[in-house]
Amino acid sequence: MFHVKLPGHDAIARQADEHLVTRRVKLPRKVVERPIRQVVKRLAMALFLLAVTAFIVWVDRDGYHDNAGDGVDFLDSLYYATVTLSTTGYGDITPVSDAARLTNIFVITPLRVLFLIILVGTTLEVLTERTREEWRFNRWRAALRDHTVVVGFGTKGRSAVQTVCATGLKKEQVVVVDPSAKAVDAATAEGYAGVIGDATRSDVLMGAEVHKARQIIIATQRDDTAVLVTLTARQLNRQAKIVAAVREEENAPLLKQSGADAVITSASAAGRLLGLSVLSPSAGMVMEDLIQQGSGLDIVERPVVKAEVGKGVRETDDLVVSVVRGHRVLGYDDPAIGKLQLTDRLITIVRATPGTRVAPHSRPLPQD
Repeated sequence: MFHVKLPGHDAIARQADEHLVTRRVKLPRKVVERPIRQVVKRLAMALFLLAVTAFIVWVDRDGYHDNAGDGVDFLDSLYYATVTLSTTGYGDITPVSDAARLTNIFVITPLRVLFLIILVGTTLEVLTERTREEWRFNRWRAALRDHTVVVGFGTKGRSAVQTVCATGLKKEQVVVVDPSAKAVDAATAEGYAGVIGDATRSDVLMGAEVHKARQIIIATQRDDTAVLVTLTARQLNRQAKIVAAVREEENAPLLKQSGADAVITSASAAGRLLGLSVLSPSAGMVMEDLIQQGSGLDIVERPVVKAEVGKGVRETDDLVVSVVRGHRVLGYDDPAIGKLQLTDRLITIVRATPGTRVAPHSRPLPQD
């Protein structure tokens, strides 16, 4: 069993989730009051109207007749208010004076209508919101394609999705999969759709429409889980680009054999950065700057513009570190580059600005 969540109404989402028994999908939604709070507020309003009506009847108690023969006391007033506002109307207590009848016409009748609106409106709103949530989920599912699936919304997954969205990818095109409801709640709060469940199961990944995804980012906490997720994802989608993170470098070949296009070793990468910072703090600072998206220096991939065709790598305005040509990645000093071609792509280091964009969907290529 898994749960999908789209972006805002948390309480109503839970009702929709109960209805969508086979999948728990959560979509981002606007922040509204929780349903229990709404129900309590409306119940308080209904009780207030009941108390007001009972007080009005009790004040004019001499204008009412009780068939039991006794006078109308406060309990009788409360009883009359209850059966009147609920439209039950047993008729054992009735207004007999002109003032009491006028009060019923111009005061108690509007209060009765308002009372019914509060009670019926609450039920209709719950049913309407449930139907709206189902319609919203079905529309989201039908429109979702060529999206990005992020498995694991911890530190690595969150940073990965933020980097991907910095390329211009819309948040509506990102689906987060995580077994933790809190992690998925955090993802939907940021505007991403979320699926609660174990990503090693094919039905959970199918809930994220992984078979229609363009790229899959696997950032689980355990390496063995990453392997199983990669195998399952590759079985469901043969064309998607899969990038996975592992803690131990010795597990990287296993991830590639499982179907990952690229594998990032987080522990060894952090270790190399630590060692570099010890040997050369300045070099370590530059590397950390490159890693941080959107500030200082950024490394980006872009196409060659017409003005650069026929020029050498060092003749461009940007600092080029590699050239992507066909299925090869050539270093900036590789003599095979020669002159730049219109079909080439450049991997450059640039000063980060609000307009800087990393080329989306650029597939990592093997070194020649």
